[in-house]
Order: sequence, then structure tokens, then C-alpha cells
Amino acid sequence: MKKFLLASVAVLGLVAAGAASAADLPSRKGPVAAPIYVPPAFTWTGFYIGGNAGYGWGNVNTNGGFQVTNTGDLNGFVGGGQVGYNYQMGQFVIGAEADIQGADLSTGGNLGLVRVKTDYFGTVRARVGVAFDRFMPYVTGGWAYGNVKTTLPGTIVSSDNSHTGGWTLGGGLEYAVTNNLIAGVEYLYVDLGEKRILNTGAKVGTDFSVVRARLSYKF
Repeated sequence: MKKFLLASVAVLGLVAAGAASAADLPSRKGPVAAPIYVPPAFTWTGFYIGGNAGYGWGNVNTNGGFQVTNTGDLNGFVGGGQVGYNYQMGQFVIGAEADIQGADLSTGGNLGLVRVKTDYFGTVRARVGVAFDRFMPYVTGGWAYGNVKTTLPGTIVSSDNSHTGGWTLGGGLEYAVTNNLIAGVEYLYVDLGEKRILNTGAKVGTDFSVVRARLSYKF
């Protein structure tokens, strides 16, 4: 019996020593990989402000009551600034934008009786776009306003300045260069409606197209 107890104690001692040695062995597991940083997805939501520059061209039509005739062609430089807000819902982006443009749009020295010049205009528009990550094509439309100067050479009253309003429709493409800097190109068709020529019965209608490059900062 005594020998059996001594043998049991010896076996338990060997087992305990083996377990301790196994605990001291280095782990076979490899190094734990550091978590990979995934930057948040870009969003178009936010306020923005920026500037633009481009070229405009169009028509001036005179309505004499019986017929409409083309008085001349407008063309010239346009440039200004814009401010707006976008809100992204899934892949769709809706927003609103207002802009004001300095312009040098005139019929120049045409040979007609009416000469027209637009030295500034602006728009207030809604925008609807589809986001493809950092690319966004969009359509836009709304209200347009501007100053139209009409000159009738050879009359007692030679010129008339008036503010006029109409509508605008267009579209564009924007690309987010960074999370804050957005570049784009845009086309707008602007119709400033008709205005009466001084005290005559005739009216002048002004409409033109604008293509411009844009650069905005998104907050």
C-alpha cells in the first residue's frame, strides 16, 4: 500500500511538471493584425459657396405686335458667384442654389434700330442630381432676373434701363476633388422675358445660353 501511494504521488508530480512546462512554451498563434482604417463614404450633404466664369450667347427678338423679328445676337463673358445647399438621400441629391453674374452680353454695333445689353443677371434654382460616389450629374431650373439696357439710336430718349424676370433651365456635372473642394461645368438657358421699348408699342425679348466652369467649397 505504501509503495502504491508513493507511485501515485510520483505520477502526479510528473503530470504537474509537464503542464507547467507546456504553459511556458511560446504560443503558436501569429501576430494579431492591426484593424484596417476605412474612411467614411463621401456625402454631398452640406452648404457650399464658390465662383464661376464662362461665356454666354443668345438672341434679342423685337415684337412689334404683328410680327417677331430677330434684332440681334447677344454674346460675351459672364462670371460671378454661387451659394447653395445639397441634401443626399441614398444615391439621390436634392438642393437649392442662388447665383449672381456680372455679364458683358450685348448685340454690339448691329445695324438694327434696337441695341440691347445685359450687364448682370442672376438665378434662384432647385437642383436634382444622382451621386456616383464623387461624381454627380444634375438638372436644375427656376427663376431668373437681370438688367436689360435698350438703346434706340436717333430718338429723343436714347436709352432705357430696366430690371426684368423670367426663367432658367439647365444641367451640369460636378466632381468632388476633395471632401471640401468641388469642381464642375454647367449649362443654363436663361429667358428674361419681354420688356416694352420706352414709350413705343414694341417689346424686346432677351434669351441666351451660358456655359461656365464652377469651383465651390463645401462646409
